[in-house]
Amino acid sequence: MAAFSVCVFCGAAFGARADYTRTAAAVGTEIGRRGWTLVYGGGRVGLMGVLADAAIAAGARVIGVIPQFLYDREVAHLGLSSLELVTSFAERKQRMGELSDAFLSLPGGVGTLDEMFEAWSWTQARLQDKPSGLLNIAGYYDSLAAFIEHAVAEGLIKPESRRALHVSDDVGELLTTLSQPLAR
Repeated sequence: MAAFSVCVFCGAAFGARADYTRTAAAVGTEIGRRGWTLVYGGGRVGLMGVLADAAIAAGARVIGVIPQFLYDREVAHLGLSSLELVTSFAERKQRMGELSDAFLSLPGGVGTLDEMFEAWSWTQARLQDKPSGLLNIAGYYDSLAAFIEHAVAEGLIKPESRRALHVSDDVGELLTTLSQPLAR
């Protein structure tokens, strides 16, 4: 049986808080400690690089998926177990989804949010049966989590769809939750 694989979405920047960097390293380390595979965007910069380096140091198999145009800009991590080149962001998301059993979002920008929402929407549409999680480091996702609860209260996100997205500030707890089958 193949090892559990988790796709982590996160920023190509470090962000304004040292907590983001420390937690990205903790996530990579914990993925390796559990014997899991990390799937991520293939970059060596920002939180992505910290995450990958920590996972590698902890013995994890690390698979990066990166569009050719980012590879050409020399932002690819060349020390991974596997680095797959794709042609677009859409192809990147599709391939990361194929390789993963669950999705975890750390702090990030537009790309991270795009990836998180698309993965979550695949589960909502029943194109897959994979959980998603937001690691709410230093309250980074507080406003987004509140908005999602508002959308549920307004009847625009179904409660069963909401249950497929887990929000926590605890790395170990959230990874354990993501490794469990979805409750429908």
